[in-house]
Amino acid sequence: MIENNISKVPDNTITRDLCDFAAPTGNLYESTVIISKRANQIAAEIKQELNSKLEEFSNYADTLEETFENKEQIEISRHYEKLPKPGLIATKEFEDGEIYYRVIEKN
Repeated sequence: MIENNISKVPDNTITRDLCDFAAPTGNLYESTVIISKRANQIAAEIKQELNSKLEEFSNYADTLEETFENKEQIEISRHYEKLPKPGLIATKEFEDGEIYYRVIEKN
């Protein structure tokens, strides 16, 4: 999925030049919308992937007394907590020119 892009994303705060964001589209706000829409897509992909992995551990017949900690489930959750935020991943993809977008012209 997006595992190859995650390794390139810095996990700390970076000061960025806003002119660099505006350059591809000619408008800072259009660039921001593109990044935010891609971040929403990434968040949905990560959520779907996490839910599918955690679904393996779900047991609908559990009661409160029968519930116990599953080590594998905890490790999966910790892995996803350590991932960079979708906004950072989308920003890195936009900077690298990996996001496809198109502008719809008004008549």
